[in-house]
Amino acid sequence: MGSSRCHTICRGRGKLALVALLQGDREARLLSEVVLSVSCRFGILLPVNDRLSVAHPAPHRSIVPSFRANLDRPRVRLRSVVVSLTLLLLVAPAALGQEVPELLDSMSRLARRVERDEVRLVPDEKTGYLRSLLRALDVPISSQTLVFSKTSLQHQVIGPRNPRALYFNDDVYVGWVPGGRLLEIGSVDPNQGAIFFALSQQHTDQPRLERPAECLSCHESSRTENVPGFLLRSVFPAPDGQPILSGGTYTIDQNSPFEHRWGGWYVSGTHGAARHLGNVVARDEDKPRELDVDAGANVTDLSRYFDTDRYLSPHSDLVALLVLEHQVRIHNLIARATRETHSALSYQAELNAIFEEPPEHRSESTIRRLDSAARKLVEDLLLLREALLPQPVRGTSAFAEEFQARGRRDSKGRSLRDLDLERRLFRYPCSFLVHSAAFDAMPPEMKDRVWSRLWLILTSRADDVPVERLSKEDRAAIREILTETRRDLPSYWSD
Repeated sequence: MGSSRCHTICRGRGKLALVALLQGDREARLLSEVVLSVSCRFGILLPVNDRLSVAHPAPHRSIVPSFRANLDRPRVRLRSVVVSLTLLLLVAPAALGQEVPELLDSMSRLARRVERDEVRLVPDEKTGYLRSLLRALDVPISSQTLVFSKTSLQHQVIGPRNPRALYFNDDVYVGWVPGGRLLEIGSVDPNQGAIFFALSQQHTDQPRLERPAECLSCHESSRTENVPGFLLRSVFPAPDGQPILSGGTYTIDQNSPFEHRWGGWYVSGTHGAARHLGNVVARDEDKPRELDVDAGANVTDLSRYFDTDRYLSPHSDLVALLVLEHQVRIHNLIARATRETHSALSYQAELNAIFEEPPEHRSESTIRRLDSAARKLVEDLLLLREALLPQPVRGTSAFAEEFQARGRRDSKGRSLRDLDLERRLFRYPCSFLVHSAAFDAMPPEMKDRVWSRLWLILTSRADDVPVERLSKEDRAAIREILTETRRDLPSYWSD
């Protein structure tokens, strides 16, 4: 095929892998990437040194964006796509007999307990199964945030007078809207990343949990680091909550300017002279960006907009929104780092077999892929690109207190959950998700790189992180907190 040296399908002991060796142009490498991508999207598992890497099941139609993106790349010919589809037909049947790893996310574990009658979800007249589900998942009501833009699965019933509520803890997200037929759940599996569920609000003895295929049409794209992940958007909403797309949208996270955040959301809290896009709609759809942002500023009572008594809480807490944005970003980056490691090592294992290299051999390209993913994750773990707060902020609910109370503390009483809220989100700028199951489950080759990069920065051995972004005092405090709250740090951390 062109100047590529060979394309081989290897079968052995019930395992299957694609090998594409490149010599001269990018066609063979593209082919291997396409088949790997398609394999992941179909739930096909590729081996990594006798251990199966994890892929995410998804509907067949979700392969279309990948092919469209690849076809747009220069020097890619139709035969690459044809061969990719042919190889997929060969790959899929052999993979069907492979054992799929058990899901370990909070929602899947709860579903198994419900099935064994160890836990019972009890509906109420006001919110259906919501309150019972939050209690079973240990999700605090104070985490409630409210979005009124029509940007989710049940958009037909969402609007400024009937916003959708989101609740979250460290590894699960729950969405509910009054009058909706479903509870929407996004749960973080330590190995596979984001897993999406829908729980029917129909009252039965056996609540029905489903895996809706349409979730990935939004929740797997460049906005989610090209892995199944979580997505927060800021839009310019019409009076009925419909996004006015001519005005554009923002994907919001910890790095977003304050003035770009929360279009289509309700925000309860104070923030001084700073302005955001929340709490207002565009009155002129021909000029969607001309919002009266002053009218939506420093709102502490949302009852002027809708009937807050219909909800578990009257708040859409500003601090909860800030933590939510940070958490979503880190969850997506951890999932991306995990998938990139599985992909790179699977490809490397096949190259090692062909060239009779030892199993531990790593090519320069593999090292670059792993290093790049690790550096990107560490950059946001340490909030090095965080958009600083233009003014001090405060929420209106008990979220800040409850969130900080969950923290692991060192001998000086410090925690990575301690909030600053004067000029930045956290008092000690390092993500609390370094204590999460998803972080712990990262492949060893990735986690080793992350710990190494963190250590280099926190000991000021990395010369590419300016002191104005992370002071010497912050570096020392973070290092001390991690040393006391993580018992599995590499030995060089204690030097």
